[in-house]
Amino acid sequence: MLIGELAQRAGTSTRTLRYYETHGLVRPRRSANGYRVYDEAELRVVHEIRALLAVGFGLDDIRPFVACLRAGHASGDVCPDSVAVLRRKLAEVDVYLDRLGAVRRRLHDQLAHAIAQREETCLRTRQRTG
Repeated sequence: MLIGELAQRAGTSTRTLRYYETHGLVRPRRSANGYRVYDEAELRVVHEIRALLAVGFGLDDIRPFVACLRAGHASGDVCPDSVAVLRRKLAEVDVYLDRLGAVRRRLHDQLAHAIAQREETCLRTRQRTG
């Protein structure tokens, strides 16, 4: 299939496919007239790339998944290098969740303090005017 058909079937743009190609993630063949030609395997690779990008992986992190697919595996996450990236990414997410939990606790405490201060101010105002 030509680049336009691959882009349409993968739900992306031809520009994006060329970008993936410059980073070595997508490998077209060239026809006699120089057009990029893709087989069905490249469609699977592009789907894998897009799925991983959607959950926050960078292009360098995606390389082991693509290599795993190219090695003939049905899924890009079954190879040791892919598993290592998944473990590292999960550890990063855990750190972010810990940080977010700390931010949430701080915001909760700040809100509780603000509400208490407001109630105290309203009570004093009522006592003075009442």
